[in-house]
Amino acid sequence: MSYKNILISSENSIATITINRPTKLNALNKATIKELHEAFGELEKNYETRVIILTGAEEKAFVAGADIAEFAHFSVEEGIQLAAQGQEILFNFVENLKIPVIAAINGFALGGGLELAMACHFRIASDNAKMGLPEVSLGVIPGYGGTQRLPQLIGKGRAMEMIMTAGMITAEEAYRTGLVNHVVPQSELLPYCNGIAQRIMKNSPLAISKAIRAINANYKDGENGFETEIKSFGKCFGTEDFKEGTTAFLEKRKAVFTGE
Repeated sequence: MSYKNILISSENSIATITINRPTKLNALNKATIKELHEAFGELEKNYETRVIILTGAEEKAFVAGADIAEFAHFSVEEGIQLAAQGQEILFNFVENLKIPVIAAINGFALGGGLELAMACHFRIASDNAKMGLPEVSLGVIPGYGGTQRLPQLIGKGRAMEMIMTAGMITAEEAYRTGLVNHVVPQSELLPYCNGIAQRIMKNSPLAISKAIRAINANYKDGENGFETEIKSFGKCFGTEDFKEGTTAFLEKRKAVFTGE
């Protein structure tokens, strides 16, 4: 598929999605959200894709927020619909994707940008990155999962302070709070993410998808994470990847997983 606001490249089963609106600091508008949904959906169906890296074009911004001009005059009902649709087609969609998604935060990740990074399975930041949820300075609150995912990642008190002050934190502060896993120089960001992706790809893609499902279950209302883990664990026993993994271990060789 051809896209207007994003770029996709693939190499060695690692797909990189680049949000490509540098003149808007890669801000999320409805068209970009739709394109991202389509791109993630297509890559998930592609058997060859094992890991997805999400980043922003150029060096200033990952995503500097939502495109405010699109919703500045929305009504209450339009605002509710905006948040609900966005969460469904992109943010929750990414969080529950079967393929690991790494956010490569290459600059500003603000508002919807930080919310998108938090929806990814984990985050790596360049040392120039700055993150925040400034929505209350506009008279609104985070609407793409920010009030839920930020406390899960850094704790309630820190999340309250970040959201209420509308301030930004540095990459090092984000690392100290657990918001990002690693901080590296800008020039090393994508190579570093690729290195982690290569380590992930040594393992069973089927088991990884079930691990994502089980981990996420702990944060879903009405779902017992332990029960999801037990069932997912058991289902692994019926897969070719389990047979290959255990056989390779006993035969003292490297496993060759097929995702079946």
